[in-house]
Amino acid sequence: MQLVYLITAVALLVSLFILGIRAIAGPTVWDRILATNAIGTKTILFVTLLGYIAKRPEFIDMAIIYALVTFITTIAILKFAEKGRLD
Repeated sequence: MQLVYLITAVALLVSLFILGIRAIAGPTVWDRILATNAIGTKTILFVTLLGYIAKRPEFIDMAIIYALVTFITTIAILKFAEKGRLD
């Protein structure tokens, strides 16, 4: 069963790397924002997976907090990209 977790962790890390490339070389601002949002989602999944493997339930709490911060940050960046201000 540990092999399944290892394969999942490697797949998440590979997808994070690919999304990092997209975030840097994205042709438009919207592609970069979408890639960084996906990086946040994959990071949440990775932290939750590590918490499950290590049998540390507080990792899930940290992942939920990170999800909320990522959501608010994404909304703020989208608003700034659209209007040029945050008010």
